[in-house]
Amino acid sequence: MRTQDRGTTLLAVLAFLAFAAVAAGAGYWLGTQRGIHPPPPASADAGAAPANQGGKKLLYYRNPMGLPDTSPTPKKDSMGMDYIPVYEGEDDAGAGLKISTERVQKLGVRVAKVERRAVDAVVRASGRVEVDERRLATVTAKFEGYIEKLYINATGQGVSRGEPLFDAYSPELLAAQREYAVAAQGLVQLKDADEQARAGMRRLADAALARLRLWDVSDEDVARLAASGQARRTLTFRAPAGGVVLERKAVQGMRFMPGEVLFQIADLSSVWLIADVAEQDLGRLKIGTPARVRLEAYPDQVFDGRVTFIYPTMRAETRSAQVRIELPNRDGRMKPAMFAQVELTAAATGAPQIVVPNSAVIDSGTRRVVIVDLGAGRFEPREIKTGSRGDEFTVVIDGLKEGESVVIAANFLLDAESNLRAALAGLKGGSNANPDKLPVSHTAVGTLDEVDAKTGMLTITHEPVKSLNWPQMTMEFMPSNGAIAKAARPGDAIDFEFVERKPGEWVVTKIEKRGAKK
Repeated sequence: MRTQDRGTTLLAVLAFLAFAAVAAGAGYWLGTQRGIHPPPPASADAGAAPANQGGKKLLYYRNPMGLPDTSPTPKKDSMGMDYIPVYEGEDDAGAGLKISTERVQKLGVRVAKVERRAVDAVVRASGRVEVDERRLATVTAKFEGYIEKLYINATGQGVSRGEPLFDAYSPELLAAQREYAVAAQGLVQLKDADEQARAGMRRLADAALARLRLWDVSDEDVARLAASGQARRTLTFRAPAGGVVLERKAVQGMRFMPGEVLFQIADLSSVWLIADVAEQDLGRLKIGTPARVRLEAYPDQVFDGRVTFIYPTMRAETRSAQVRIELPNRDGRMKPAMFAQVELTAAATGAPQIVVPNSAVIDSGTRRVVIVDLGAGRFEPREIKTGSRGDEFTVVIDGLKEGESVVIAANFLLDAESNLRAALAGLKGGSNANPDKLPVSHTAVGTLDEVDAKTGMLTITHEPVKSLNWPQMTMEFMPSNGAIAKAARPGDAIDFEFVERKPGEWVVTKIEKRGAKK
């Protein structure tokens, strides 16, 4: 009886264990069908990365939408999508672009290291050559008269200090000369008279002499008049300074009035360059800042000068202030009203900063992107924040680390690689960053009407666009980079491609003149 009870108990235990095993298996199958996975078994090395079925090492998890974001552990993006695991030896599709080494060499890709250095702040401005106001002289008359003989009769003619300009006749001047001559002779004749008579005649002579000198009669002419007693019919006006005649209103035979400007003479051996500097750049400048000037007339020559004055007022309409630069001009090559480009170099200040060559930065107007070389033909577009821009380097505030490599010669990455366009459009919030497909590129035919010099916006009148069901109309587009606007000129008939980077923002990625060779 006891043996039978033991057998029954053993059978019951075996049946329970079998049922538990079946239940566990069914639960595991059901869990896998619903996406529920059991935790991985404990490893002897807790820090070791898990392996896939092929035994490859798990490197990291990448963003499923192609954004430049990775994670060492599993996670979800803002849309609830799982990050994709990347194993050793696999191509990283999230790195942006994969190009063969042979093609990289053929295309002439050049890279440079991200480094840390002090950057000179270069302020660029436009300006114009003007006359040095301190070297400007005006010739006027202080009495009414007539021009009887003109010696300098052409604008632009050079004159020396003291050179005759014209002879003037004036009844008032002639009367004053005669009055002085009579007084001077009377003073001689009254040398034996009493002191009171001599004093009266002396006062009369002094008054006549003062009038002549107030009318700019030279001491030489006064001495001649006193010695001879003969008044001259005309008075010779002479140049008060050497230089070039900028303005000539004097005409032979004309009548002139007191205060009327007859000649304007400027010494152009030294000139001013007045540059318009933007408000945000004023803090970098000070008196003595070196300046490099290039003139349109002499594009291959650089003129060196220094800032001598910063004007105390600003122009409200342009938000700029004027800066004066003095330039020697002994050979007279620089002429007033010439247009110039100016580079003002402020000395480097502060600690060294992370910088990249200027050619590495792709500026679309709304964001700045660099192409990072990841090695083995892999390139990643990365948005950065930039600071001041120097003559050769741009300061990077955020987005790059010292020692990384960036592409400095890769125009093909913008124009020839559609994959890169997709990566750029998907950077941080573009409406084309669709996980299921690349951004849609549209083609159209139209006419480039205008390129806004300040904003870079392109005004294009296009024909109907079938892919968007658009009618013919005129609208504004944003260029994807600065080279786009240079591919055609206003008025040209063009073929162009564009994408929607974010809702309502249409970006031109390519422009070609109609009929141009492709």
